[in-house]
Amino acid sequence: MATGLRASPPAVVLLLSLLGLAAAGKLLVVPVDGSHWLSMREVLDILRQRGHEVVVVAPEVSLHIKPSKNFVMKIYSVPFTQEEMEKDFKAFLHTSFEEGSFLERFLKVFEHMKRLGYMSAITCEHLLQNKELIRYLEESKFDALLTDPVVPCGLILAEHLSLPSVYFLRGVPCGLDFEATQCPNPPSYVPRAFTQLTDRMTFLQRVKNLLFDTQNLFLCDFAFDPFSKLASEFLQREVTVQDLLRKGSVWLLRLEFVLDYPRPLMPNIIPIGGVHCAHKGLSQEFEAMVNASGEHGIVVFSLGSMVSEIPMKKAMEIAEALGTVPQTVFWRYTGKAPPNLPSNVKLVKWLPQNDLLAHPKTRAFITHGGSHGVYEGICNAVPMVLMPLFGDQMDNAKRVESRGAGLTLNILEMTSNDISTALKAVINEKKYKENIQRLSDLHLDRPIHPLDLAVHWVEFVMRHKGAPHLRPAAHDLNWVQYHSLDVIAFLAAVTLLSLFISFKCCLCCCRRWVAGTPQGFIYLPPPPDAPGTWTLLP
Repeated sequence: MATGLRASPPAVVLLLSLLGLAAAGKLLVVPVDGSHWLSMREVLDILRQRGHEVVVVAPEVSLHIKPSKNFVMKIYSVPFTQEEMEKDFKAFLHTSFEEGSFLERFLKVFEHMKRLGYMSAITCEHLLQNKELIRYLEESKFDALLTDPVVPCGLILAEHLSLPSVYFLRGVPCGLDFEATQCPNPPSYVPRAFTQLTDRMTFLQRVKNLLFDTQNLFLCDFAFDPFSKLASEFLQREVTVQDLLRKGSVWLLRLEFVLDYPRPLMPNIIPIGGVHCAHKGLSQEFEAMVNASGEHGIVVFSLGSMVSEIPMKKAMEIAEALGTVPQTVFWRYTGKAPPNLPSNVKLVKWLPQNDLLAHPKTRAFITHGGSHGVYEGICNAVPMVLMPLFGDQMDNAKRVESRGAGLTLNILEMTSNDISTALKAVINEKKYKENIQRLSDLHLDRPIHPLDLAVHWVEFVMRHKGAPHLRPAAHDLNWVQYHSLDVIAFLAAVTLLSLFISFKCCLCCCRRWVAGTPQGFIYLPPPPDAPGTWTLLP
């Protein structure tokens, strides 16, 4: 059985940093707020321990990006308050629990996405217009830039400062990440985002998968047009987000083929799924609560860093279901406690999720299906009940379920009985534990921890000022050349010309042969051992 793969211990990191102080560099970081920041912060902590200077550029209003002793933080102002931002995020998340027709829910989600997209664009605009901060960045002589390109403000800065860039991401909407890297992306077996398909598709599913590419064109325009305009204005030349994405030196992609379906990747795309899975051990308080659960163990319940309260009606349904299992349930929840909260459920405003999942008494994990939580479940071999809310969570849940490692529930349609049945199944049926254990063994059987791998490639780009040797020549080809349409046309023309010339030659020979035949006569073949004769036609 594979042993748990851990990141380098602090003592080793300290020794390496002391040995490499002369090679220490300076890294500019333009992060994306929310859960995107949480795993990137792990990489920054290791880079700082290895002696590098890390400068993080962030807005004064954010959900999770806070000052730290491990990096220098440069703040810039934005035209909205913390309360306004949190209100917009809560309103968006609340739509996940609202019932109604598909069209009604789609329009509500679209309006909230439009609002959040506007906030991202206006935040980027205020960064680029902050002349004092831009001047500081220009004079600081950074070695590289690390950013999450899902909000492409860092791409604009990298181009302006002429810095090699490292992208740290789960994915870019509409598949622009694979298009920008010239990565093969065949719809026949690579499921598109938001389709909830596997890599084994029927004919109709392949039709659906192909049609989603058309939808993605609209999604690209909706998501990135404002940033293309910002980039063109700031860089004083016409440029698109896709043009900037192509400049990325290395893509650190938070995927791993134990969870994600096998597909082609380019040399500069490095899979680092599970980068955040290193655990530190429980505090005495939580250790005592876990041990008090007895032989039945515990269940960990969290809907992610963005969702900590839900509508009361849904909370009561969940509470009723949790009371049907003998396990102690740790539920991260900051809203008003449901009046029917059972005695085996402990509400906490914060919980050490990964450390709890690593505890041998943990029997199940109820999660929204975010990539961080799913990989933590795989790392620690805990079967899951998934309640996806939005974004890639539906696809993540489908992947877990297709691997036989958990069950998925529809957050709008699920009842107390559905939750109870699913939770009891993943706890009591051995197949779920066996399947998640198999995935965990495969995931942990790697030559290097994903966190160390991510740190290596950031340092690689800093040392070598990029990674041009990993850039395929496909970037220099137009669409016709990439698909060899010009070559195919040339060969087709040569073939047709050869056939035409051959036909003309045969036709000419036939005509000359007919012209040499006497008029009005027909040639009679001779009998054996006799010459042929010409006979006059009657």
